[in-house]
Amino acid sequence: MKFMRVAIFDFDGTIYAEETFTLLMKHLKEHPTYHSSYKRFYRAIVPPYIANKLKLYPDNKMKKRSMQLYLEAFNGLTKQEMDIYFSEIKATMQQDFNAKVLERLKRHQEENIHILLVSGAYTQFLERVTDGLVFNQIIGTDIFYKDDKVYTKNAINHVNGQQKTLKVHEALDGHQIDWENSYAYGDSFSDMPVLELVGNPVAVRPEEKLRSLANARGWEVMD
Repeated sequence: MKFMRVAIFDFDGTIYAEETFTLLMKHLKEHPTYHSSYKRFYRAIVPPYIANKLKLYPDNKMKKRSMQLYLEAFNGLTKQEMDIYFSEIKATMQQDFNAKVLERLKRHQEENIHILLVSGAYTQFLERVTDGLVFNQIIGTDIFYKDDKVYTKNAINHVNGQQKTLKVHEALDGHQIDWENSYAYGDSFSDMPVLELVGNPVAVRPEEKLRSLANARGWEVMD
């Protein structure tokens, strides 16, 4: 059986140089149609945000809660309406895509390496804003739909930390992977479970904790 090499890319801070959720909040706040939902979202997010800053509410729970509350602004919208909403910020986001990372992505494609985008962001959002880039698989946080409309009664399954590793293994089930000659790209310490899967981990403009660890282990650091 032939072994397959993979390249796993994070999104926030890696392909996209900034923070997705910051832009999504701005988009909702200034949107001509949906801006009225922003105040409700803001009021709901303040208590867990303060608790998070006081170290009383873990980061992973804060991210999941934020994404759940954000979706409530769109409860009842169709999938097509959400596609349009996310597509509206594609051009803005793509201006801040990391050119060095995109060069590496293109090189891996030419090498016929199986490429995965793995992020905690909404899967549907990732599909829209990366239009023009080619991935074999996109793994993100799925939005629930019921009768083709956003349904927020079900809690989202936020893909973060160790969840990313589990999702990668699920996506590659049935394939023999050459992990030692595979690649992974990430910017934060929470990307460690994925970075440690491969023989060629790359820390992209890493936060200090990841930078120190990457330097200690001799990993490539892309600044």
